[in-house]
Amino acid sequence: MSTQSHPLNLHWQPALKRDGEYVCGLDDISQAVHIILRTPRGSDPHRPFFGSDLWRYIDWPAERAIPHVVRESVEAIRQWEPRCKFLKVVPELDGEHLTLRIQWRAADGVINETEVVWR
Repeated sequence: MSTQSHPLNLHWQPALKRDGEYVCGLDDISQAVHIILRTPRGSDPHRPFFGSDLWRYIDWPAERAIPHVVRESVEAIRQWEPRCKFLKVVPELDGEHLTLRIQWRAADGVINETEVVWR
């Protein structure tokens, strides 16, 4: 992930878990996708509909939760990240641990991937 000490681009945000650093460009979009999926809908008082409903399936058996988690991921990304064209969610199950690989395309046409460890 490329980081800078101060933002030079129009689209940027502070880097997660790195004080004083910023992410820009494709890394900004990737981090935004991560934030969207990890934020429970209703938890941000200024944007009560922001985030996803992935939390509803945290206690479900992984095999039963996968189709719901994929659907919720698709809906949240399409609603909250207009800078990328969503392509697909590939769930990877390891026991009861589920990782989501989100493939998306930015305006430059290059396919990118964001990995979100869900549980």
